[in-house]
Amino acid sequence: MIAKSQAIKADRNFDDIAGKFAKNIYGTTKGKIREAIVWQDLEQLLATFPVDKKLTILDAGGGQGQLACRLAALGHQVTLCDISGEMLEIARENARQKQINLQLVQCRVQDLEQHIDKQQSFDVILFHAVLEWINEPITALSLLKQYLSVNGILSLMFYNYHALLFRTVTLGNFGYLQAGMNKRKKKTLSPDYPRKPEEVYQWLDELNFTIIGKTGVRVFHDFMVNKQKQQTAVDELLELEKTYCRQEPYIHLGRYIHVTARNNS
Repeated sequence: MIAKSQAIKADRNFDDIAGKFAKNIYGTTKGKIREAIVWQDLEQLLATFPVDKKLTILDAGGGQGQLACRLAALGHQVTLCDISGEMLEIARENARQKQINLQLVQCRVQDLEQHIDKQQSFDVILFHAVLEWINEPITALSLLKQYLSVNGILSLMFYNYHALLFRTVTLGNFGYLQAGMNKRKKKTLSPDYPRKPEEVYQWLDELNFTIIGKTGVRVFHDFMVNKQKQQTAVDELLELEKTYCRQEPYIHLGRYIHVTARNNS
């Protein structure tokens, strides 16, 4: 059963392209590398908790629930929320096929208080690839913090502005850069608000988080000149991504940056 928000507003809703998302993101080498790198981080994060502890986890804006399902399969109590009903239906079917339990909530992250009791807290909150789609990033982060236990961990992944700028120049799209890299079409898979890492880190500091890890996600893949190699050498490429993704300067070359941060209050 999916609980639905009565006040869904203007943040990007992927109902219209849920199938395209599955094919063009999750079903590609870039999606597979992204999931593999982030899952490696999550495994390291989970290992910091007692082995027998069943965690409460919120996947905020978790889409089709790939990571939510994997976490639930480990025995953790997982709540998945997303603005898209179509995405959540895919997540529900994935959970059914895997015979795992997920609590599904359809709402914007900013509307969580209408669906989840303010007294409830989570050990871990995932907030992946959402920050670049919303125009109230600090509000959303502040709200999520209210649901995070003291010493709980925020897993935050965002689209890296600097990697987009670099890629734009290498493609020769000088006019796009000079126009401020503003999207021409609204309903595409290109994020509305790419984020500058230094600004995100500042927001986390102001909210009294301590950053405990940074990882570049796809530090090489998107910049490869020979695109065929993305397909034919994906295993070798993934190993290189794993080797360098947590080292500077490669962290900040990543198309996405995954940050883990501890809640201090």
